[in-house]
Amino acid sequence: MPYSRTEASLSASRAGLLDQPRCIIGYRPQNATKFAHKFRLPLFRISRPLLLHTKWEKLTPDQGQASGKEGLSIERGAHQDHSVHDRKTAARAKAGRRSGRLRKRHLLALLLLSVSALLFGALAVSVRYGSLPAASFPQSTQITDAEGRVLASLQGGVNRRTVSLKDISPWLVRATIAAEDRRFYEHAGLDLRGLVRAAWVDVRHLSKEQGASTLTQQLARNLYLSHERTWTRKLKEAWYAAKLEQTFSKDEILEMYLNQIYYGHGAYGAEAASRLYFNKPAKELTLAESAMLAGIPKGPRYYSPHLHPEQAKARQRTVLEAMKETGIITARQAEQAAKAFVPVQPLPKNQGVVAPYFVDYVRKLAAELLGEEESLLSEGGLTITTTLDSRMQQAAEEAVAAKLPKNSELQAALVAIDPATGHIKAMVGGRNYAENQFNRVFATTRQPGSAFKAILYAAALDQRVITPATRFRSEPTIFYYDNDRKIYRPSNFNDRYVHADIGLRQAIRTSDNIYAVNTIMQVGPEKVIGMARRLGLTAHLAPVPSLALGTFPVSPFEMASAYAAFAAGGIRTEPVAILRIADRNGRVLYEARPRKEQAVEPALAYVVTDLLRSVFDTGGTGHRVARMLKRPVAGKSGTTASDAWFVGYTPELATAVWVGYDRGRAIASSETHRAAPIFAEFTEAALASVPPHPFEMPEGVVSVEIDPASGLLAGPGCPADERDKVRETFLAGTEPTQACTVREQPDRPDASGGGQGGASWWSRLRRWWGG
Repeated sequence: MPYSRTEASLSASRAGLLDQPRCIIGYRPQNATKFAHKFRLPLFRISRPLLLHTKWEKLTPDQGQASGKEGLSIERGAHQDHSVHDRKTAARAKAGRRSGRLRKRHLLALLLLSVSALLFGALAVSVRYGSLPAASFPQSTQITDAEGRVLASLQGGVNRRTVSLKDISPWLVRATIAAEDRRFYEHAGLDLRGLVRAAWVDVRHLSKEQGASTLTQQLARNLYLSHERTWTRKLKEAWYAAKLEQTFSKDEILEMYLNQIYYGHGAYGAEAASRLYFNKPAKELTLAESAMLAGIPKGPRYYSPHLHPEQAKARQRTVLEAMKETGIITARQAEQAAKAFVPVQPLPKNQGVVAPYFVDYVRKLAAELLGEEESLLSEGGLTITTTLDSRMQQAAEEAVAAKLPKNSELQAALVAIDPATGHIKAMVGGRNYAENQFNRVFATTRQPGSAFKAILYAAALDQRVITPATRFRSEPTIFYYDNDRKIYRPSNFNDRYVHADIGLRQAIRTSDNIYAVNTIMQVGPEKVIGMARRLGLTAHLAPVPSLALGTFPVSPFEMASAYAAFAAGGIRTEPVAILRIADRNGRVLYEARPRKEQAVEPALAYVVTDLLRSVFDTGGTGHRVARMLKRPVAGKSGTTASDAWFVGYTPELATAVWVGYDRGRAIASSETHRAAPIFAEFTEAALASVPPHPFEMPEGVVSVEIDPASGLLAGPGCPADERDKVRETFLAGTEPTQACTVREQPDRPDASGGGQGGASWWSRLRRWWGG
């Protein structure tokens, strides 16, 4: 039996003949001879098929034509035959092992195929004979106060209007398919290519961030599932999608989808959305309107033409480009539609809602917390529990309404925060929500004026640059800064000066600007900005002397939060509006865990508070409302050409009030005093059921009697009248240690700031009367 060519080569290799360079080996001379002759190589031929004694013949090209002629014979010795046999045995063993591994792999592959077939069969049977669950239709979301009273029911003011597919503009149908599911009429509910791509992205990012859902899957999710992003939900969604495809036709699925999808602002379905945005039925939508509407479901809030018109327009162009790529429209149609003006009608006004400015703020926060699933706010049946106190809210609205003049354009804002928890208890963003929905609580264009001085003095006291006994002269002063290259000329309100040295308490009580600028020049503007950041202010603040007078805008919201830290013993708690968000089944989706930090030491917070209480003393900027307050209160007024402020607090409540005009119109002198009465009336009404509590003095504070005229310790006969002594609080270690000397006529300003020597005539009169 002749060898194969492979066997002949193998035998020749074992015989050592392959060591001969450049040779041809074969058992068919007529074939081998051609190659040998062509390449001029020696030729070897197997003369007989024996393994142990194989003879090889070297043939010339002429001899190769006749197989019977013999050339040079080479015979191997018998001693090499055993090694050939061993190598053969080893080769057979190796081939056997390879064959065993292949058999195992084949069995494993067969097993996997069998399991896959069983699973696929089970899925097919489940889809074929299973039933769809009851659809989960949208439920309104309720926003409640801290005690569960409903503040608002979020339905967007628009009713769902179900229409047939023929009553929806073909442009909207085509735009939706192009934007959301180009292969809608090709797949059976699942787009396998998109599914594989989404799975690959998820695996690479180790997260569930890729969607790739078909229209059918989106419909299944809206009808039967939650909006959580998990692979388990994705598998259920795929099953429901397959079942929907088996149960309904493509057009029926499309009709259900276009009546179910959320388009933002409480609008569900194409008909409701068309009437909300364009005030027309869905069947009358143009190509431009349809492209804009079809782009909204991807991000109802982000692509809202009301909230983000630029993003909505960009999304419209993306949809038009998709329609052009799929051949639905031409390039010219896409260009014309992109350039066309699309008028969007105003949103319906929100009527019958308690605390509407606060509700708007909560909706915005909830949308951010829920991410892209903003539709849950209106369709998810959520319960959003807030921090609002309805009784305090009513008190705030009544105080604003009572203290603002009727038939005036004067506006106001009020926000109240619990210092201990950071909970927002009341919020009024304006005098009439129906007329203007702008929430002035968050306005960042208003200068706080002297209300900023509490932060200034906190920084200076913290750095031990000044103490309550530090004295500066109250008179017109020029300040040099920036290496004496610039000058600053501040002035007091109505150019009223004491023309004498005054201490910190009097400077706060009368809101002396010269004292404030002297202080910032001592401590440095950078330290003041640092203190502002510690207290939660994020607004832009420049390191210039005018910073001391509150010349950089800060929102009432941040001012109230900063003052709340003083009320809480120096602990600043991040303001909170939403306590928790729960779904329709009671599962908590979000729960507030506000950050707390010790912004300033308790002793410093107490000293600042004690100084701010003097604002309500005789001659203080808040003395007009002192009689309205029946409890310990600290605060500071602020006045600019167009703004009136009062920011104050008790141990239980910190409140910021702003009064002014929207368009920068100057306020009259009589209007500068309207903020403080709003603060006082609200504070007493809000805390009517809470007994008065004092501000507790912490460790690190000392209280000593001083002579207000010199700022030194009071001593025998100094001041001359014992009743002129003042008890002052200091950070431990900063109190004066030197006693004042006896003066016959103490030179100090009177309490009203009207000039020096105000107490001297009274002392002389009493001495004269007493003989």
